[in-house]
Amino acid sequence: MDFPEIIVEKHPDGYVAYPLGLRGIVIAEGDTYEEALAEVKSAIQFHIETFGNGAFENDDIMETLVAEAPARCAPAEGVKDAGGVRVCCHKDG
Repeated sequence: MDFPEIIVEKHPDGYVAYPLGLRGIVIAEGDTYEEALAEVKSAIQFHIETFGNGAFENDDIMETLVAEAPARCAPAEGVKDAGGVRVCCHKDG
């Protein structure tokens, strides 16, 4: 089985991992990188076994690229509410 690209984020209290390109929400966490990765792979496998090819958002995606975009927010200025999501409006550099 081919797995989709997986993002693993390091947070102060552990790691969070989630795939790109699947319909629905698949997410896992762990105390270590390896634990979060193993948990999300298991969740992805279950998701694909449950929903089949319908689990994928778009079969035409050839490659997923992740880029960094540095951003900063002043304490009260430059933050907008976008439907319940706080969005930073300032970019560095």
